[in-house]
Amino acid sequence: MDLDFSVYSVSGLTKEIKTILESSLPFVWVEGEVSNFVHHSSGHMYFSLKDSDAQISCVVWRSRAAGLLFAPQSGMKVTVFGSVRVFERRGSYQIDVQKIHPAGIGELQIAFEQLKERLRQEGMFDEEHKKPIPVFPRKIGIVTSPTGAAIRDIFHVLQRRFPGVEIILRPATVQGEDAARDIADAIKDFNDFGEVDVLIVGRGGGSLEDLWAFNEEVVARAIYSSNIPVISAVGHEVDYTIADFVADKRAPTPSAAAEIAVPDRKQIREVLRLLLFSCFSSINTILFSFREQLRIKLTSYGFRRPADAIAQYRQRLDDLLLDMQKTLDHRMEILRTSLQQIKKHLQGMHPDSILKRGYAVVTKGPDKRIVRSVDHVELEEDVNVRLADGHLDVQVKQKRK
Repeated sequence: MDLDFSVYSVSGLTKEIKTILESSLPFVWVEGEVSNFVHHSSGHMYFSLKDSDAQISCVVWRSRAAGLLFAPQSGMKVTVFGSVRVFERRGSYQIDVQKIHPAGIGELQIAFEQLKERLRQEGMFDEEHKKPIPVFPRKIGIVTSPTGAAIRDIFHVLQRRFPGVEIILRPATVQGEDAARDIADAIKDFNDFGEVDVLIVGRGGGSLEDLWAFNEEVVARAIYSSNIPVISAVGHEVDYTIADFVADKRAPTPSAAAEIAVPDRKQIREVLRLLLFSCFSSINTILFSFREQLRIKLTSYGFRRPADAIAQYRQRLDDLLLDMQKTLDHRMEILRTSLQQIKKHLQGMHPDSILKRGYAVVTKGPDKRIVRSVDHVELEEDVNVRLADGHLDVQVKQKRK
């Protein structure tokens, strides 16, 4: 007996299967291990979800892949949510994945670890890229919520420790969907402003979800690119964020960040007091040492010897001066005797002395020209005869040679 069966075309049967499958299993949660994961250049993600007995293909379209907090990896155990879809051309079925959650470890924690590892491999956590925090900042920029406890704690600590510092707040959203972009923009705004010496970026404590803005890549890169040293101050002591690893200095709390940013004026005053005391003590010690060295030198033979030598040289100088004086007196006496002899000789040659010995000087004319020869006068000429005790006016009567 022949049975009456409907005959399907391949495409018709595939459509029938598609209708039955997709209508009976519109949305499902499926748990399994990721294998053969491929993140295509188109932005879509393809992988298989398997257990010990079977596997099923999965696809995450680009529009949904961009919103995932973490990237699935082969070998990772996950739970996916989506709808079963039949790919008619291949006659295969797959899950159109809308959500992925890690099985066991949280989704945010996986995203945190993946971003942390990627940035670490880029060198963004390396010490060589970290800038020193200035010791005495003049202006401090703060990026945080203007209404949270963090800004109050930071302000009070700064005013207590170093009241002269200027505080500039750039209010920022620190929690929620747009918080990461706002924090990154605030860091850039301070760098464009360029008149603060150090930045404190942070907020108070909270859950991993509350602190998530500081785990975003955009915040990490803004901190890394900052020309101003950044102190991260996110959460409480046990909380670590990506911002903490990238920042130039990590503070466990906002209050600790303020303590790192400025010195304590009381400690500075105490250090200065100790330095002054040390300086005075050192100066007194040095002066005492110099005085003692000087006393020893003054009483030493080596110091007295120059004084003795000077006394001897002084005595020798007196002897030389006395010898010089004697020599000079003797020389003066010789010169004085010689001078007397010259004087006597000159006096003997003086015309008056000659006249006294009976000689006379004959002159003539109004100009009293000396007559040196009988040829220089004429007979009957008047001449003057100078004797030792007077003059004679005579007239030449006769000339003889």
